Amino acid sequence: ARGSAGPSVHNGQRRRRSPSPTQCRAQPQAPPHPLSAPPDQARPRRANVLGKRSWRPGLLDVRGPRGAEGPPPAGTLSPAPLFSPGTYERLALLLGSIGLLGVGNNLLVLVLYYKFQRLRTPTHLLLVNISLSDLLVSLFGVTFTFVSCLRNGWVWDTVGCVWDGFSGSLFGIVSIATLTVLAYERYIRVVHARVINFSWAWRAITYIWLYSLAWAGAPLLGWNRYILDVHGLGCTVDWKSKDANDSSFVLFLFLGCLVVPLGVITHCYGHILYSIRMLRCVEDLQTIQVIKILKYEKKLAKMCFLMIFTFLVCWMPCIVICFLVVNGHGHLVTPTISIVSYLFAKSNTVYNPVIYVFMIRKFRRSLLQLLCLRLLRCQRPAKDLPAAGSEMQIRPIVMSQKDGDRPKKKVTFNSSSIIFIITSDESLSVDDSDKTNGSKVDVIQVRPL
Repeated sequence: ARGSAGPSVHNGQRRRRSPSPTQCRAQPQAPPHPLSAPPDQARPRRANVLGKRSWRPGLLDVRGPRGAEGPPPAGTLSPAPLFSPGTYERLALLLGSIGLLGVGNNLLVLVLYYKFQRLRTPTHLLLVNISLSDLLVSLFGVTFTFVSCLRNGWVWDTVGCVWDGFSGSLFGIVSIATLTVLAYERYIRVVHARVINFSWAWRAITYIWLYSLAWAGAPLLGWNRYILDVHGLGCTVDWKSKDANDSSFVLFLFLGCLVVPLGVITHCYGHILYSIRMLRCVEDLQTIQVIKILKYEKKLAKMCFLMIFTFLVCWMPCIVICFLVVNGHGHLVTPTISIVSYLFAKSNTVYNPVIYVFMIRKFRRSLLQLLCLRLLRCQRPAKDLPAAGSEMQIRPIVMSQKDGDRPKKKVTFNSSSIIFIITSDESLSVDDSDKTNGSKVDVIQVRPL
């Protein structure tokens, strides 16, 4: 009896120790502790520890649910750091330097223009417009990225991303459009000898800002959109989208804000250089006047080269990256390449005041006067200083034709302008007051910057 009961008890205990699957599913679980976290929150992910929220499509899409082409932003921070902490610190240092230099240089230009009456010319007003746009870029565009570098990722919300992309596009287009208008202004003044007044300059600046607002505001109205850039530290136009609406905006943006401005600048400065080189056709000039012509020609050529070269160096990396992304080669654009091109583009705000403003003699003298460093003028005796409002006149030089005594070319120089008149009509009088004839005269008038 004992031997027969043993196995039954043993089997019963074994059954109690190993319940069936049905009994396991039916067995009720103990209620959770009131202070314990839910199962999905017991072990938070790294993103939640850092205070990140899960990303949902279209978070930075100003139009709606479609907008996942860019790096997915998670709440107010990037989904993951794209660079090492040391790299973020170096980027913050570079961006801070660019921002400080941009603000300082462009603000100094505005102060000089406001303080000194002799600087208030229509041409200088266009240069001040460039400095104003560069100042706003340094204050708004660089600041957003600088703070993001300090936080190791994008720290702004949807509105901040839209504002960053909008302001960057607006002020960038203003700079390019102003450079184009400046080239056209120099073209009509030098080649066609037309006088530019303040009314023309103010109208041009108004059209520039309206034109730039139209292009920068188009993504806000549904024509493309602003998304987080590849480097995750700023926002830009959606270049990846294959939608016809977005692709058409990218195409017209390239044409209206890159191809046309570069074409106009090349055309205008090409004609200016050609017109200035026509001065070499004049022979038998006095030595001083030849030196003046050659110096001004070299200065103009140098400024044109620096304008084109700086523009291409600063913006060409961004342009190449945009072309790669548009043509489906976005996988070649890494965050490092993207942030380097971004730094090059933002550095243009520092170079513009140096090239377009501080190479001008009047601005240099005003700056020295502002800093109380007028050493040359203070050391010169008072008798050597020219009288106020006077100009150092150099007598006109008239060249005669080979087959006659009637003048064919006339060159006039003074301290504020260079006038070169070429005519094929032999009946043209040398005297400026003699305007009785109706001959066709091509006038090239150059006023030094």
